Amino acid sequence: MHPKRIILIRHGQSEGNSEPCIYKNKPDYALELTQNGIKQASEAGKQLKTIVNDESLFFYVSPFFRTRSTFENIVNNFPREQFNFIEEPRLREQERGHLRTVEENEKIEEERDAYGPFYFRFPDGESCADVFDRVSDFLGTLLRDFTKSSFPENAIIITHGMSIRLFLMRWFHWSVEEFELHANPLNCQIVIMELHPNGKYHLKSELLRQPAKHKYQRPITLHNK
Repeated sequence: MHPKRIILIRHGQSEGNSEPCIYKNKPDYALELTQNGIKQASEAGKQLKTIVNDESLFFYVSPFFRTRSTFENIVNNFPREQFNFIEEPRLREQERGHLRTVEENEKIEEERDAYGPFYFRFPDGESCADVFDRVSDFLGTLLRDFTKSSFPENAIIITHGMSIRLFLMRWFHWSVEEFELHANPLNCQIVIMELHPNGKYHLKSELLRQPAKHKYQRPITLHNK
């Protein structure tokens, strides 16, 4: 049964969001939520409750600590019998290589912006194109799950900002240029895709936009319907 909604939620504010220098001493996957991030996740749970009410839920959760903590604080708003969940490693954050100083990371991010974020690969890490491939693989699993007659009324994906953008790119067949004009969702922003009578999902939420930061731009002359 195809769910009524596919809902994507970025994790709450993490230690890395508030203290970039922490990457030098702590692995990316182990970064936790700040107190503000915990509050954001709890509020996101309340918002989600108003959206789905008593409908059934299935959560797909990135295994990083901050996404798991976001999930745990969100589901505090729901009785246990209302949801099921699974950890999904393909939803992890874009791998940014070995952790470096703030100055080194800033330099690499400047190089990425100048090169083009979709194709730039972090040293010893991934490009957005790499993440696109594993998100595409996850999408196959998701669609197979939707064929189960007992699948819940809502699919909730708790992941990272870049992974959300790439999931939407894959689902809605955005071009690379269109992808680069969208910004990451805010911490704990809820992005809703709603099933319409024609059997297609429509993006109900408004996304943040940003200008492209590199000079290698080709005009978009054709658009997907």
